[in-house]
Amino acid sequence: MVIKASSAAEIRQLVDALTGADEVRREAAAARLTVIGSRAVERLVAAFDRTTDRDVKLTILRILEPIADPRGLAPARQALHDTDLAIAATPVLRALLDTSDAGVRGEALEALVTVALDERAERPLRRAAVDALRDMPADVRARVEASLPSASSAASEPLETGGKTEDDGVWARTIEGHLPPRPDVLLQVVGHARSAPLASLQKLVDALRARESAAGPDAPGWCAVRGSVHQALAQRGSRVALYDLRESFAEASAPLPVSFLAAVNTLGDASCLEPLAAAWSHAAPTEEWWRGQLIAAFRAIMAREKLTKRSAVVKKVLARWPDVTTAMPELVPLTRPRP
Repeated sequence: MVIKASSAAEIRQLVDALTGADEVRREAAAARLTVIGSRAVERLVAAFDRTTDRDVKLTILRILEPIADPRGLAPARQALHDTDLAIAATPVLRALLDTSDAGVRGEALEALVTVALDERAERPLRRAAVDALRDMPADVRARVEASLPSASSAASEPLETGGKTEDDGVWARTIEGHLPPRPDVLLQVVGHARSAPLASLQKLVDALRARESAAGPDAPGWCAVRGSVHQALAQRGSRVALYDLRESFAEASAPLPVSFLAAVNTLGDASCLEPLAAAWSHAAPTEEWWRGQLIAAFRAIMAREKLTKRSAVVKKVLARWPDVTTAMPELVPLTRPRP
């Protein structure tokens, strides 16, 4: 695949941001790289091999999972030998079971089966491997089940219950419209949003917004879950709930979780500029970090949408919130010299 010079430069900058200290930039970069997809895999694999930072490696594995590019096989198999990374590698291998490359499919399946049957492997890792194999062909699944230790083995529990875990049950009930009583319970399983039907996620965003409005002291927790769902949608390149993202910034009276910023950085369009300007104007002068991130998102959208200060939507923003030019002097309208 030929990558244009401009795209290559963007990918290089985004991969570099994964190693930075700014949490918002890291999450925004991860979300954007997921959307870019296969074009970014070569640099992601190189960065995985180069870094010794566990968190960076985990982030790269998280990005590689939805991309499901055959080149992700090497870092995933390598990660299986690292106790801190092995569990994060199993969903990457699971995604590769559906690739069109028969060789990669076979190697991914072999790696997962080997871990599932390895009595020396730790229980959580074996459970993750078996869970990743739940959708494999019935004949292969039967052989794995037959080779596992007795049902009393902790590692075989997911298979004995049809491959379902407690987390799966929580998520299944959530998608059906039954939210758990506490936001922290849902936050632990919200990673399932990376593969859930988009229509279900749209309904979930609406349900979370309603619960958040009536939650009182728990409202920040529900807001954090909603932000995580928005970030998952952004990683999948879906705008089905962009309306809620816009409203969240337009109505923000306090800084939102970083997941909202990551989502709008990645997926925001011209319609998000007014809400971002509104959030900036409502923010207290002492909230410098929040205001700075809002302006960074504003600039990112302008660059992606190829907007200038002469664009209608930008003129509309400046007419309503002229103070934005104090943070973005490049938007100061041109004035004609007096005759």
